[in-house]
Amino acid sequence: MKRSVTSHLDLGLSGPTRLVFAVAAAQGSPFGSQSMSLSVDGNLVMPRELVDITGNRMHVLDAIGSKVVMDYEAVVEGEAAAPVVDDFDLITYLRPSRYCESDSLAPTAGALFSGTRGAALLDAVATWVSDTLTYVPGSSLPTDGAVRTFLGRQGVCRDYAHLCIALLRAMNVPARLAAVFAPGLSPMEYHAVCEAYLDGSDGGPSGWYVVDATRLAPRQSLLRVATGRDAADTAFLTNYGGTVTLDGLEVTAVVDDFGTDDGSQLVQLR
Repeated sequence: MKRSVTSHLDLGLSGPTRLVFAVAAAQGSPFGSQSMSLSVDGNLVMPRELVDITGNRMHVLDAIGSKVVMDYEAVVEGEAAAPVVDDFDLITYLRPSRYCESDSLAPTAGALFSGTRGAALLDAVATWVSDTLTYVPGSSLPTDGAVRTFLGRQGVCRDYAHLCIALLRAMNVPARLAAVFAPGLSPMEYHAVCEAYLDGSDGGPSGWYVVDATRLAPRQSLLRVATGRDAADTAFLTNYGGTVTLDGLEVTAVVDDFGTDDGSQLVQLR
């Protein structure tokens, strides 16, 4: 499988600003080629790259100017290794977090999914969220979490992912958010999905598996960008200092072997 992805951002700045980009494919992706360019007021600059323990790559730029342009492109050939299972992660991703209030939703999850385990639970949560929510661009605020989404019954990909994560954690399944490039997504944008951990105690396979209740793109071709507790850990852009306006955003993602996904099989993010 060969995946080709690009990101383009045009930003307006009100003053000196530290920018943190999380738009590059994760460390460990089998790159065929990769490049990033950043300019401030037309002058090329070099960001600092930071990589955390999960393989998330952050590009940090202290910008003084009024306009920043970022371009990233990569070709990824083949699949990455299966996601690593870490004991600390399995604890972290069971805890409630900023946007995934699993403690508040525990009674709801118990009522909906009591007695369901393993792969059947992942399917049940994805199906319930898909059937219950309506995908409405612009319907949610950046501060909305899983509880707001549950009550409002609508949202976008991050809201679907947050609700899946919260419900699964409430059922004692470690779950996390993955920001991804998604070939087949329409309209094309950055995408967010849930990853849930199965321990194999029900006789099925163990590992991290993708749960995407939006059903908007085949999970087999997704390409990982960042992984975390929720959107607070995986935002494609974070700024400190001056105000930032997003004046332009363009994302592309294509794959040479576009498959179908009926949602029934277990799929790992590779």
